[in-house]
Amino acid sequence: MHEPDRLEPPTALPPPQRPLAVALAGMAALAVAMGIGRFAFTPLLPMMLHDGVVTLAGGSWLATANYLGYLIGALACMALPWVAPRARQRWHAVRLARWGLAATVLLTLGMALPLPGAWPALRFAAGVASALVFLNVSVWCMVRLVALGHAALGGLIFCGPGLGIVLTGLSASAMVALGWPAAAGWAVFGVLSVGLCTAIWPVLQGLALPAPAAAALTPGFAQPGQGPLARTGLTLAYGLAGLGYIVTATFLPVIARAALPAGSPWPDLFWPLFGAGVALGALLSTRTPAAWDRRWLLMAAYAVQAGAIALSLVWPGPMGFALGSLLLGLPFTAITFYALQEARRVWPAAGDSFPGLLTAAYGIGQIVGPPMVAWMLHHAATQGQGFMYGLAAAAAALGVGAVVYAAMAWRWPLPTGH
Repeated sequence: MHEPDRLEPPTALPPPQRPLAVALAGMAALAVAMGIGRFAFTPLLPMMLHDGVVTLAGGSWLATANYLGYLIGALACMALPWVAPRARQRWHAVRLARWGLAATVLLTLGMALPLPGAWPALRFAAGVASALVFLNVSVWCMVRLVALGHAALGGLIFCGPGLGIVLTGLSASAMVALGWPAAAGWAVFGVLSVGLCTAIWPVLQGLALPAPAAAALTPGFAQPGQGPLARTGLTLAYGLAGLGYIVTATFLPVIARAALPAGSPWPDLFWPLFGAGVALGALLSTRTPAAWDRRWLLMAAYAVQAGAIALSLVWPGPMGFALGSLLLGLPFTAITFYALQEARRVWPAAGDSFPGLLTAAYGIGQIVGPPMVAWMLHHAATQGQGFMYGLAAAAAALGVGAVVYAAMAWRWPLPTGH
């Protein structure tokens, strides 16, 4: 079987790039694809419900369509180097990322049109586009930063989703205060995406990888925990993060609104607080020493998220929900950053196929989560009890993932000085 190329096809080197410019371009790209393309739907859904253009059940289907599209996009990225290696040389990371960004702009603007019958297809396609951008931009940026000798700046890329969440969340709150319809919100976010893409375009170019980067990404000797069992463990644990995240992000705002007095301004702030935590955590991840074992860092990140869920359950007030939202976001994209780094270490010859598999596993976790909670709500004595079971299951999933990482780190310790 053909093994996918580890490096980009040998083409002309890109023009000289500054490391910070590469990291900021990656951050802006993920702000567009994730913060707007995927997550702007969360603060805009209440506006769509208020406008009467969608029902709660219809909104759930739109969210599911987006999750499914994200899964399909991740699977496509995973499979392309294996099933069509020559096509991968043509449809390289930069080209796929640019197509994904352009599609995100058009699909976001399309949601502003009064065509509800087309919205499920638009949200599905937005999920596909966000996966294309996320995987290709993150891999391209991390490889380029290694080549430029600034690998630690890779964490800065993952501030993008958090900053996008903060921006869209606060903007949506302002739009509600001004009485704007949801269609105006989609249009504004589409125009904002155009502006960000204009800034990204000149930086997002270049295919070839200089020799020093190849040496940095591909160890010259076998390291512990690089076999199929380690790859399976990493995939399973990363998929559990998707389950733990989506259950909490989907239902915690509903629980908070039910627990707090009517008219409280706090529920509108929990989503931006989550985004602030995401951005802060990604920024802190840039300070992580390269020698630290990513598996122990992932275990700690999962523990923080599980603790955030527990905090929201035992302290169901404004401060408890606010602190829980912040702590839930803190390791959100740091988990992705560390997992992608570990994926490169565990299976360096797989190129971007293994990151695609991890993202697909995460997408499966997202798809499984809401139906699981719906089943619990149906069988629980009260709605509150059903939500409590759902959040407990999310925390348990994160706990299992943390145990998997700890077991892997204990079973295959890295050499001293790694």
